[in-house]
Amino acid sequence: RELGPLDILVNVAGILRVGPVLELSDDDWERTFAVNTRGVVNVSRAVARRMTGRASGSIVTVGSNAARTPRVHMAAYAASKAATTMFTKCLGLELARYNIRCNVVSPGSTDTPMQRALWTDGRGARAVIAGSPEAFKLGIPLNRIAETEDVAAAVLFLASDQARHVTMHDLCVDGGATLGA
Repeated sequence: RELGPLDILVNVAGILRVGPVLELSDDDWERTFAVNTRGVVNVSRAVARRMTGRASGSIVTVGSNAARTPRVHMAAYAASKAATTMFTKCLGLELARYNIRCNVVSPGSTDTPMQRALWTDGRGARAVIAGSPEAFKLGIPLNRIAETEDVAAAVLFLASDQARHVTMHDLCVDGGATLGA
């Protein structure tokens, strides 16, 4: 059946496998990259092919601030999100001639089920906000965990005509946790 025009694609997918690099299984690495990277690549390419004929569109990929700053026990996740971020920027460079913008929103710690699964000691958000030198985690200078609405507002802005001259940008929404890295 025929689908209508696609004006906006928002890639929002992610899984998290945590553990020391030497202890993560091959399956952990493969599954992480299958969802976090290959899924974004496959969907973006399919949608971009439809957008080029119309010479307009916006693709926004939700990445992670983990792509910017190394973290203990998060190598697979961070590497997959770094690959996704660079793919989206390269796609943006190639599609700019078609007036298709490609941007990334990189949230930090956000109150989601994936984040809550990491809270194992009862300290939860307080521990994330405070940071952990052992995990090279600086904390959150704005002193709060992001809400999903914070990330959605950034996505909405980049997908909108208000960002019509913004492409290949990575907007970090992490309360300052990566110190602007």
